[in-house]
Amino acid sequence: MRRFTARQLQEYLEKVDTRPLLLDVREPWEYQICRLPDSRLVPMRQLPAAIEGLDPGSEIVVACHHGMRSLAVARYLEQAGFTNIINLDGGVAAWARDVDPTMPTY
Repeated sequence: MRRFTARQLQEYLEKVDTRPLLLDVREPWEYQICRLPDSRLVPMRQLPAAIEGLDPGSEIVVACHHGMRSLAVARYLEQAGFTNIINLDGGVAAWARDVDPTMPTY
């Protein structure tokens, strides 16, 4: 698993040819307040049922509010055979602070 800060992720997204799946594992009410552009919501508790719809070989960036839930999900995905996982350290809170100060926070 790789771990990116918000700024590292921003720079990475600007230069990659194929954009990774941005997997947001927060709750729907959190996602409604703020989210990374083009992210897909799969709440952490729903991941076991949704894992079959994810490609184990594709690059996946896992994000949550502060980076703890996403870290747990990233580890879970690795144990399930996913090989190209990135955790967003600091979560969307760090993204709002360091990359997009106009993003709503909670």
